[in-house]
Amino acid sequence: MSSELKCAGRTLDLSRTHIMGILNVTPDSFSDGGHLYRASRLSVEQALVHAAGMVKDGATIVDVGGESTRPGAAPVSVAEELDRVIPVVERIARELDVVISVDTSAPDVMREAAAAGAGMLNDVRSLGREGALQAAADTGLPVCVMHMKGSPATMQLAPQYDDVVAEVYDFLQQQTARCEQGGIPRERLLLDPGFGFGKTLEHNLMLLRRLDEFNRLGLPLLIGTSRKSMIGQALGREVDERLAGSLATVALAVERGGRIIRVHDVAATVDVVRMTEAVLWG
Repeated sequence: MSSELKCAGRTLDLSRTHIMGILNVTPDSFSDGGHLYRASRLSVEQALVHAAGMVKDGATIVDVGGESTRPGAAPVSVAEELDRVIPVVERIARELDVVISVDTSAPDVMREAAAAGAGMLNDVRSLGREGALQAAADTGLPVCVMHMKGSPATMQLAPQYDDVVAEVYDFLQQQTARCEQGGIPRERLLLDPGFGFGKTLEHNLMLLRRLDEFNRLGLPLLIGTSRKSMIGQALGREVDERLAGSLATVALAVERGGRIIRVHDVAATVDVVRMTEAVLWG
């Protein structure tokens, strides 16, 4: 695995774990109720303030998303996603020293985000939409591909696997080959097993328990468990009561090879990651 990730004009040192702060600019985010979303310029200011706070707390990546991918979420038009995302990317790129990731599956959003200053693409649909693979390749940016069984609208309708780890592993291996054949070199790829995307609690726990097996793919692992239903189901906690459970999954993910941790609660996560690294590597 490469020890560096080139993100437009910035480089991430993958010998340490990086924190990716979540910046939802949607009206229906599962975890924050879309509190940053307004149909006005004020939303860009609010987003900038929130992003700046995450950077101050230790985030080296900010992940901007304009389409909710919570279970049962309805799709948004490309025009609406562009309106939500691009002004925020432009403003953060001008104001903050941070890698900007854009959480999108839309080819037009990928291209416009790259032009606006994004340094990474994060696609929960694994470049599955028509034209997405070519668009991602054209940007020259690193791309995270993720496993999801079904679509956001259907993924939690009784998902089944014979062996969830083997099936997710095979999928990510196949997507890696597909991306390389499509013009995205290995050094620009990251992999996400997709916690909560078409998995039951048992599937999610098994993926985390055996996460180290994915290191055999030889690519950086991006892990997102923050506030997800797997924590609520395991602990009986509502969304705003899941911090401790989220942090436990972070420590386990870092120990098993996670290199980018996608979270809502940056400051607390930074402490957990650095303490875990201190124990593991001194």
